[in-house]
Amino acid sequence: MATPFQRDKVRLVFDALDRDGDGTLRAGDFEALARRWAATRVAGDEEHLLAAMRGWWTTLAAHSRTPDAVAIEDVLTVVDLLTTMSEAVTTTAALMFEAVDENGDGRISPAEYRQMIEAWQGGPTDVADTFALLDTDGDGVISREEFAAHWYEFWAGDDPAAPGSRVFGRVPG
Repeated sequence: MATPFQRDKVRLVFDALDRDGDGTLRAGDFEALARRWAATRVAGDEEHLLAAMRGWWTTLAAHSRTPDAVAIEDVLTVVDLLTTMSEAVTTTAALMFEAVDENGDGRISPAEYRQMIEAWQGGPTDVADTFALLDTDGDGVISREEFAAHWYEFWAGDDPAAPGSRVFGRVPG
């Protein structure tokens, strides 16, 4: 059962995806996010981002009580299962890393991270403090290994002080 902090983390992501505010996520919500994100990037990137978002949709829809819609409770059900689905978390982390790493250099720069967060948030967002937390070795970029650990912490962890709890920005609550 998700803790209040885990619920707040999931709500942050859920609300960013649920652009029409109807309290459910549909495949189109994931595609709309991919298109918003692609609009900030180089031409030809849209299919890669759509694939990453469709992967999320597929995982969530498979655990939903309604075939074409995912409610917050459905997402929380998946979060509860993540400790037994480490391969799904690892796969999603790898897809998201590749999606964020726009130039394909194997590192996420501050600018690439900001693009992702601004696509999720729908506008300009200051990410400097969060990026510094996620760059755990202080080398100025987020490595694949750092991102994977943070991704797992965000989705399966329950420590508000853990850097990974801030992958999508500051968690309200």
